[in-house]
Amino acid sequence: MANTVFIKPRHRVQVKPGAVVTLGQAAQIAAPDGGLIRRLKTIPLYRIQPSDKNIVIIDMMQMIRAVFDVDSSLDVQMIGPSQTIIEVVYEKRKVSTASFVLVWLLLFVGSAMAIMNFHEDVSMQQVHRHLYEMMTGQAVDKPLLLQIPYSLGLGIGMILFFNHWFRKRINEEPSPLEVEMFNYQQSIDQYVILHENKESLRPLDDA
Repeated sequence: MANTVFIKPRHRVQVKPGAVVTLGQAAQIAAPDGGLIRRLKTIPLYRIQPSDKNIVIIDMMQMIRAVFDVDSSLDVQMIGPSQTIIEVVYEKRKVSTASFVLVWLLLFVGSAMAIMNFHEDVSMQQVHRHLYEMMTGQAVDKPLLLQIPYSLGLGIGMILFFNHWFRKRINEEPSPLEVEMFNYQQSIDQYVILHENKESLRPLDDA
């Protein structure tokens, strides 16, 4: 047990271009000896190359070989994911004010048109007129008594649906959009793991 080391690869790690990825960055390490843990954390696994673009996969076999190169007497126990996704984060370009305003206008006009077209398709104005006539007995062209609360409720409903008020989260429960984005990211990660990990691909003529 004294020579046993437990290594748990992290799911995703962000590094800068040209960085050297160490075992301590790519995985969590547990061992009885604190000095051994500090030594293992500094083991280099991979140096980011310009040809790597923005994704590199480090699997557990690379980690085990790196540990054995330092001390072959260790009993390495791997737990958790079988690989770590290394994401190379490049410096983001600043967005100009004109581009921000243009995108905001496109989104605003597009969403407004989508809402208006939907209401036109389902004849929402006609429905409001019938409801107003049923409740008051009077026929009017613009039942504002229903339309104004409905418009306010539509905006409040969107806020509750997305669970955000600007950058502030209303509660800890994820919104449906966040759940869909999470599932989408999981699918991307699985694709990257299968197609970017060169160790998992073996050509037919590779001896």
